[in-house]
Amino acid sequence: MMRLKERTIGFIVNFLLGVAWASVLIGAITSFLSNLSNGFFVALVFGLIGMVPGAVAVVLLEHFFTVKAHYYEAQKQTALLREIKERLQS
Repeated sequence: MMRLKERTIGFIVNFLLGVAWASVLIGAITSFLSNLSNGFFVALVFGLIGMVPGAVAVVLLEHFFTVKAHYYEAQKQTALLREIKERLQS
């Protein structure tokens, strides 16, 4: 679970991440079980296909976390660089 400075956004994104993981599980299980009568291999393929929408959502939300973490780190580095610049100029 990633912590964001904005509590509301963090809560919403973490909630959506949970929903995305649930959709991965539900998509895989329902696709697998509904196609099991066609054979195990076919059911396995459809189970993997059923996971795709949820997995895409997980990747996108994790990318959001990564971008926000990079943004926070860039802010810290910028503040440190400004402080170093001020000390060098004085």
